[in-house]
Amino acid sequence: MAFEHHEEGHITVVRINESRLDASVAEAFKTYVFDLIEEGKSDIVVDLAEVRFMDSTGLSVLVAGLKKLSGDGSFGLASAQPAVQDLFDLTSMDKLFKLHGSVAEAVKGS
Repeated sequence: MAFEHHEEGHITVVRINESRLDASVAEAFKTYVFDLIEEGKSDIVVDLAEVRFMDSTGLSVLVAGLKKLSGDGSFGLASAQPAVQDLFDLTSMDKLFKLHGSVAEAVKGS
């Protein structure tokens, strides 16, 4: 399964089980996250531990998830690998998202 989720308290942790978040999986990921939000999940942490590459399509679906919540919850990111973290820094997306070193840190901080 490309994506899976579990609950940690009131936080929904979404794990991406793909090495790439790009055009090949972005639409499926967007649908997965939007379905969770429509089910009432409003505090989401995306676990990026397996993601080694992300392009602009991947960034756009993360932004779409954040916008879908419309301030009615939280949408954080955890465990970004160095190349992915560099992308967030380069695009200034690190200012838009709550970035956490680990899922445990994200859950604790929410």
